[in-house]
Amino acid sequence: MEAYLRRWMKDALAKHQYDSAIYVGDKLLAITDSDAFNLAHAHFDAGNYTRALAFVARADLIQRSPAAKYLAAHCYVQQGRHEDALALLGDKNPTHLITTTDSARRKLQHLHATNAASKSHSSKAKGAAGRLDRADRSEERDLGRREDLKYEAGMCYLRGLCHAKQNAFDRAKECYKDAGKNGPAPSSSSSSAEAADFTRNLYLTRLSKYSRPEEFTTAIETLSTHYALSHNPDILLAKAELLSTTSQYTRALSLTTQILSRDPYNFPTIPLHLSLLYQQNHTTTLFALAHDLAETHPHEPTTWLAVGTYYLLTSRIPEARSYFSKASLMNPSFGAAWIGFAHTFAAEGESDQAIAAYSTAARLFQGTHLPQLFLGMQELALENLVVAREYLTSAWKVCDRDPTLVNEMGVCWFKEGEFGAAVRSFELGLRILEEDGGGNGAGDDGAAGNTGVGVGGDRGLDTQTPTLRLNLAHALRKLGRFRESLEQFDEVIRLGSLALSSSSSTTFSTNPSSSSASSNGNKELCPLFTAKGLVLLELEDYFEATLAFHAALAISPQDPLASELLARALGELEGTGVLGREEEGKVDEGLRRRLGGVRALRARQGAGGRRRRGRGDDGDNDRMDLDGAVATAATAADAGES
Repeated sequence: MEAYLRRWMKDALAKHQYDSAIYVGDKLLAITDSDAFNLAHAHFDAGNYTRALAFVARADLIQRSPAAKYLAAHCYVQQGRHEDALALLGDKNPTHLITTTDSARRKLQHLHATNAASKSHSSKAKGAAGRLDRADRSEERDLGRREDLKYEAGMCYLRGLCHAKQNAFDRAKECYKDAGKNGPAPSSSSSSAEAADFTRNLYLTRLSKYSRPEEFTTAIETLSTHYALSHNPDILLAKAELLSTTSQYTRALSLTTQILSRDPYNFPTIPLHLSLLYQQNHTTTLFALAHDLAETHPHEPTTWLAVGTYYLLTSRIPEARSYFSKASLMNPSFGAAWIGFAHTFAAEGESDQAIAAYSTAARLFQGTHLPQLFLGMQELALENLVVAREYLTSAWKVCDRDPTLVNEMGVCWFKEGEFGAAVRSFELGLRILEEDGGGNGAGDDGAAGNTGVGVGGDRGLDTQTPTLRLNLAHALRKLGRFRESLEQFDEVIRLGSLALSSSSSTTFSTNPSSSSASSNGNKELCPLFTAKGLVLLELEDYFEATLAFHAALAISPQDPLASELLARALGELEGTGVLGREEEGKVDEGLRRRLGGVRALRARQGAGGRRRRGRGDDGDNDRMDLDGAVATAATAADAGES
């Protein structure tokens, strides 16, 4: 009867019929009085954590069975009672796991290998059996403790989870490391090397993509080709994270879209996807996603992160701040929510509050450079250059391939008067974009993952290239390299100056002391043309300078700097021909010929006795004809130049 009830209970659990499993398990426990753990397991699967704790506490199971202890601790974690879980598990991992795991694992592999050999080679079955019989008692104990080791590894993980919830991240790291060391091991020596390599590659895709880029790329290629995991969501997400770091937002967005098209509620992917939608200014798509999540998963913090991101993109800052705050309250360790919360203060220029929120995100997101980058940007806005340099350097030590970070470091050099170093930084950023394929419009911050303060365009345009080139142009201007500076300004205009209004990086106006972490509309275009005109003034090309200043004033008619510089350029043009001497001579000669022809025609008409239609004197006629000749000659000259 006991066997029958156990099979029934197991079948009900396999079919997720938890009420049936609990009903059968209760009868089984009444008959045997030794199946309390199985009944507690059924209650855990059903979400009855308090009842599961009550059953697992029977007969002192927690102290006698690692499996029962693990289940009890897991119940505490699911209830949010992390202090109780740590009291049960202990603050630190058992020392015997660190000192004996490797040797125990080798012994277990030896026993499995011997057992496998005894089964596969029938002619040597007796010898293999004899060797197995001669295994010493310590090996037998190791083999018997295999299941216990698995639960010990699980308890290391739970211990790390509790430390992380209490913001003790260093302790959490050590616990997670021990959990990984005591995790699943291959059962035979023939597969141990392949399994170890496979596991290592999986871990590499989840670790930092900055510190070991070559190993990360190799791991991705191996898993994609040898194991046909090229379309696996975790592999695609790892690729998208790397592309996002190097400002290749369009390609990264295509990968996250591919993931969510197959699994619409893949929550590990959604924060990065939200950031990319924000960067690319996909307002409609972002609204649809946030609305869907609010209907289907209202208890997920990621849902309210999506809603807050939408409101931030549409510049409804109070609403965005409210929803980011809600997400962070639901999960205080949700770093993306803290970054979005900080962005709302940065968007309103509230640097002190933004710095406080970014600092919280930096504690929660220790594996990424983004919080340090955002802190540096805020300190730059406050002109605290020394502090900004410290934050940016810290971010650089974590990731040296982010063009946004390189740009901010160049801005810091510029503000400190180190224009040569600034030029090198901006050129490095452009080189990174070119090497990574993001500098040709294949298409930054922050927050992310990466929900930045600035927004991108639906065109999928690379916003970092114009920003870096614009800042490079200003640095070259400061060094007196005006021709090179002018080339960069022209290149920014060619790339599409509207991209400047979508960049989250710091850019300069004509006055380098003023910078901003975000842009709005076309306000960056007026300083762009004004700066170009200033360079043309330095090159003494006054006519082209006036054209540049007129373009600036067409965008912002009240701009005082452009107006002042335009007056200066027009003053330099006084008494100076707009065309060259040779061109002006040709125009004068054409006018004289035209005037002579008109006079000859009038003379012939008078000789024929025709009545003059005009009532003015000859001088007036000549003036009128001259005006017509000027118009004709000017039109001809324009056509010739075009």
